[in-house]
Amino acid sequence: MKSQKIIFLLLLITLTCATSCAPADYTYSKCGFFSGLWHGFIIIFSLVGKLFGADIGIYAENNTGFTYWLGFIFGIGGLGGGGSAARR
Repeated sequence: MKSQKIIFLLLLITLTCATSCAPADYTYSKCGFFSGLWHGFIIIFSLVGKLFGADIGIYAENNTGFTYWLGFIFGIGGLGGGGSAARR
């Protein structure tokens, strides 16, 4: 009984290892406005990661163009608040 469990476990591990290497058919979708907005919000974390040598992209390569750029600029602008607090 114990040897059957060990054999089953070894077969399960072998099957898992064999299928985990299979290539996935994944298609990348283009980043739009909301992805740009999110990337603008988290740019500080991306910059810190870049300082420590991580392979992190600051700007998405597969974007939709103007809408991604607009969201990215709004996201970066949302970090500083637009400077309205400095007037008081």
